[in-house]
Amino acid sequence: MSLFFDSSIARKVSMALSAIFLMVFLLQHFAINLTSVFSAEIFNQISHFMGTNPLVQFVLQPILIFGVIFHFVMGFILEFRNNRSSKVKYAYNNGGANSSWMSRNMIWSGLAILSFMVLHFIDFWFPEINTKFILNDWSGLHNGEFRYFTELQHKFSYGPRVIFYCIAFCFLSLHLLHGFTSAFQSMGSTVGRKKLLQNLSYLYSICIPLGFVFIALFHFFNH
Repeated sequence: MSLFFDSSIARKVSMALSAIFLMVFLLQHFAINLTSVFSAEIFNQISHFMGTNPLVQFVLQPILIFGVIFHFVMGFILEFRNNRSSKVKYAYNNGGANSSWMSRNMIWSGLAILSFMVLHFIDFWFPEINTKFILNDWSGLHNGEFRYFTELQHKFSYGPRVIFYCIAFCFLSLHLLHGFTSAFQSMGSTVGRKKLLQNLSYLYSICIPLGFVFIALFHFFNH
């Protein structure tokens, strides 16, 4: 394991793989949440399936949690090693000459996203774990009806929470604007595909966070 962390190439590749994995999950998560805008029934059905399927709960969910933790820990390790290897503090470098603002501030946007994820876990994941594993209630029902859509609307009825969510997704967009392209380049994407990657990066990094903001605002104004 120590040899793994001592290899800069291994660290970058593992960081890229975890980033791609999380971006795929984010896209899937967005697609599910978007159904709540069009149909409470469909959202409830998908949420219940995802929340009670053994493969999702006992295989994919632990993998996701590991992926999130691994990505953040590896990001801090890379930042620490990059700063330590530099003779001049990064803050005093003329970074703007050869790198974007996003690339120079990935650690700060990452910390903002991490704080959002803590709130997101407190809002949704912890209560879900308590209901299913502590109270042993896997029915997904409340007063005889599926509870998922009602819980989603309830969470987004509180203004300060919605504002915080919107700000967090702005930071996510900034983080992705560099991270999307960087992840695929670390996996060996050729220079000839750089323009395509940049276009895909803009599309994904702006549309997906903006979509989550739209969902939050939609439920805030329509609860």
